[in-house]
Amino acid sequence: MSVFKNVAVAGASGNFGPAVVNQLLEDGFKVTVLTRKGVNHTFPSSVTTIEVDYDSPETLVKALEGQDAVVSVVGFAGLTKQIPLIHAAIKAGVKRFLPSEYGGNAENENALSLPLFQPKKATSELLKKEAAAGNITYTLVSSGPFLDMALKFGLSADLKGKTIKLWDGGDRPYSTTTIPSTAKAVSGVLKHPEETKNRNVFVRNATLTQKSLFEKVKKATGPEGWKAETPSTRDALKQATASLEKGEIDRLGFIAVAIWGEGYGGHFPKVDNELLGVKELSDEELQSLIDSIAKEI
Repeated sequence: MSVFKNVAVAGASGNFGPAVVNQLLEDGFKVTVLTRKGVNHTFPSSVTTIEVDYDSPETLVKALEGQDAVVSVVGFAGLTKQIPLIHAAIKAGVKRFLPSEYGGNAENENALSLPLFQPKKATSELLKKEAAAGNITYTLVSSGPFLDMALKFGLSADLKGKTIKLWDGGDRPYSTTTIPSTAKAVSGVLKHPEETKNRNVFVRNATLTQKSLFEKVKKATGPEGWKAETPSTRDALKQATASLEKGEIDRLGFIAVAIWGEGYGGHFPKVDNELLGVKELSDEELQSLIDSIAKEI
């Protein structure tokens, strides 16, 4: 398979997008960012920006002409827009599509069955169907929760409020990767097109349990004042499902189940770190990272 040069990025103004754009530029790719009307974000001067309307296939096809690959980093609200984007990519002759997966396990049926991840499942199924027909190739990137963002936003532990949830007791291992390392994995996929063709790749910086994370955050902030809860992922799933039936979306509930629930594939036994240039952190490096995040909060 020929080397990729031109890469279009969708959803680049979110939490993850800027890191992907910067990594692609650093690795020598020519980057085009697809922007929506009314969304203002400053990108490096070497980036080409094209305004698109996801409800207008013509604008999408035109924007993707000449692109070798599309990297989608859209958030939950934009996941359904990946379907027209895939169809446009095929019409434009794009060779590779990377959908917005990242946080979960893209191969785990339990995780894919969660209502929050239905749009991701529909996207991956469409890509597999079109790849089987020879119309495009794809790569799914599974990184686990973003280690740095999960701490900064209080998902894995609230460093400021000094609270942590030890889901199901806190002993279940899960894989986690920082935003910069996940961006490196995305770029690594495009640098290794044949080895990553039509499959799910897995990366991680660390394997944690909530109990092991608890010890590290106490070292980072001081042990005084910390409170630990021991909620059940089964209860979280029931509550999130009940909320959904009332028309409310409990994203954090479903996300917690996908990460820490038994049988949801949160721990990756085998990873593609070496191929994609992602480093597994030593215990000392992991503690240093958590210390630095704690100082920022």
